[in-house]
Amino acid sequence: MNERSAGRTTIGNLVELLLPLLILALLIGLCAQLLVPFVGLLVWTVILAICFYPLHKRITARGMSNRVSASIIGIALAALILVPTAIAAISAASSAPALVERLKSGEQQVPPPPSRLLDVPVIGPKAHALWTKAATDTPAFAREFRPQLASFTKWLLGAAGGMFGAVLALVLAVVFAAVTLAYAERARAYIATIFAKLTGNRARGEHYMDIIGATVRSVANGVIGVAFVQALLCGIGFFLVGIPGAGILSLLAMALGVVQVPVVLVTLPAIIYAFSVKSMTVAIIFTVWFIIAGLSDAVLKPMMIGHGLEVPMPVILLGVIGGVIAYGLVGLFIGAVLLAVGYVLFREWLDEPVPSTGDTPTLRAAEYG
Repeated sequence: MNERSAGRTTIGNLVELLLPLLILALLIGLCAQLLVPFVGLLVWTVILAICFYPLHKRITARGMSNRVSASIIGIALAALILVPTAIAAISAASSAPALVERLKSGEQQVPPPPSRLLDVPVIGPKAHALWTKAATDTPAFAREFRPQLASFTKWLLGAAGGMFGAVLALVLAVVFAAVTLAYAERARAYIATIFAKLTGNRARGEHYMDIIGATVRSVANGVIGVAFVQALLCGIGFFLVGIPGAGILSLLAMALGVVQVPVVLVTLPAIIYAFSVKSMTVAIIFTVWFIIAGLSDAVLKPMMIGHGLEVPMPVILLGVIGGVIAYGLVGLFIGAVLLAVGYVLFREWLDEPVPSTGDTPTLRAAEYG
């Protein structure tokens, strides 16, 4: 009888222990399910808030209130970056169907191909033949390639619509980031408390917060910033040479730079076009320019990535590339942060000295620089 009572007591205690855990797990699962649709938006909000926190600190240090500073940063971002991108996407989406219709009706006159195009290896003769057909008999060319033109138009409209949706999402992320900056000190204190719980003490938690913040800003400057400079240099060459679709090629060059793919995939066709259309002197000058633009990242990345961090640049780059492959564009930051924190944890596991928060002037310089 006593054994049965003891067994029931044990089962009762086990139920009392597991039932709250089950309810807690269910609550966490339901909360996660509700937040899943907003994960991307929240991640970009945090990234933008971290990137512009040093600028916010500089503005507030001059006597401006937190809300006014956050409003200025949010409005400036939306007006100077996101709104022009949305206008460009709408313009591209509206002009593409009209261009295709003019091609189908023969109203769009295609200039004849340059004779030097025949000298381009492998693709030169075929490209010259298609170009000649489009120039001499545009309606017949349009009828022959009608399915391809229709598919291209559909793809172009879908890409423009997707870009417009992404721009709207970024605008919303900018708004949330501005709100976060308005309450930056409270948010930082709250996150520091969470990290202190996770790491065991507040000093270590703030140290990992500094690592994450400096890594995000390092990626923003060293990957996106360098890709923008590289695309700007390539774009100058595209426009000066007069390459068709120079704006789209410039955006493509920036996209390749962001995902760490050599921009030679864009500049090589431009070089071939320059040699087939322009004079030899002009083509050589722009070839040198494109080579300089393509190699500019090799000089700029070591200056920007990992500067002021205790994490080496190769670790950050591996995180950037792996993050893009695994998570898409936002993986630029997620991958770099994960590898940076993992690297520091690995060093601590090896009992190598890791500076504390108060002993990392370079990390503070990266935070506010």
